[in-house]
Amino acid sequence: MDTTGVKDGPQSQFWLMCRRCCIMAGSVDVAFFFIFHYLGSPILAWVNVVSVAMYAIAYHALKRRRNRLALALIWLEVLAHTVLGTVLIGWGSGFHYYLLMFIPALFAGNRSVRTAGVSVLCLWLFYAALSITTHFDPIQPISDGALTGVHLFNLAVLFLMTSYLSVYYMNMVKRAHQGLRCMATTDPLTQLFNRRHMMEMAAHDISIHDQHSRLLAFLLMDVDHFKQLNDRFGHNLGDRVLCKISEIIQSALREDDYVGRWGGEEFLAVLPDSDSHQAAMIAERVRAAVAEHDWGQLGLNTAVTLSIGVSHYLPGESFTESVARADTALYVSKASGRNRVEAADSIRNAPVDAVSSSV
Repeated sequence: MDTTGVKDGPQSQFWLMCRRCCIMAGSVDVAFFFIFHYLGSPILAWVNVVSVAMYAIAYHALKRRRNRLALALIWLEVLAHTVLGTVLIGWGSGFHYYLLMFIPALFAGNRSVRTAGVSVLCLWLFYAALSITTHFDPIQPISDGALTGVHLFNLAVLFLMTSYLSVYYMNMVKRAHQGLRCMATTDPLTQLFNRRHMMEMAAHDISIHDQHSRLLAFLLMDVDHFKQLNDRFGHNLGDRVLCKISEIIQSALREDDYVGRWGGEEFLAVLPDSDSHQAAMIAERVRAAVAEHDWGQLGLNTAVTLSIGVSHYLPGESFTESVARADTALYVSKASGRNRVEAADSIRNAPVDAVSSSV
């Protein structure tokens, strides 16, 4: 079983779960102390005092990342408690149920399925050997009514703890899926949508346009002189500039608009339900917001600006063709002095194979 330090991810979640289980199991053992004192079984009553101490030590060991020690104490406590409970008052007490809780924990805590499988086999052999003790009379029998009560108590605890662990595992899996989805759709630097996800979302909007004649506009934005900025101030500051620009663009767009990092220092925004006038106004608002930002806060002694190309989706064309026209407009914006907005609809005889990043 992995015993590395606690880090973000499934393994850290497993150790956190173990700490919570220590608290729950210790609480159950406190209840058992009073139950067995009442039933006149002092041996089992004081065994639970030792169990509480073992869980307390295991809990603090987990907090200090001494995971091997913690696991050894948990295994020892459960196995010893199960054996003593079964031998002293009989199989009918239900103490053997607690061994079943190790099965999901073994698979969750081991990186190797084979190792987990071998561990489960060993657990089954131990369980089978323990069941043989049912052929012998218990050493310290209690009344049938009391035995039934202990059995029901153990059964209730098993159901409650298993339900808790199931919910915990389910939530952990959901969080893992959400994390994977975020990684698949989000640019790790700017936290905007990545290129692939932007293409998927735009394709969906285009299908809506084709069905309902919905307006759709695109803004292709490029940071002016970004290579010189990187060369002069370093890539670390360049990354901070891209992150800040991402925030500014998002704040300048409308609620239904969305933006992603298109590549390098380029950003693509999709504007649903936007005619030519609205798209131009939004593009100008984005451009002005970036140009007017106080870039001295990042240690820059020069302004950072955007050049923006605007296009509209035309019926029958592909998403790539729509963005290519925005790219052509962006090229013209760069060639006309940068820090400006240019609409594809207003361009005549522009080079259709222009690439804005080459300017």
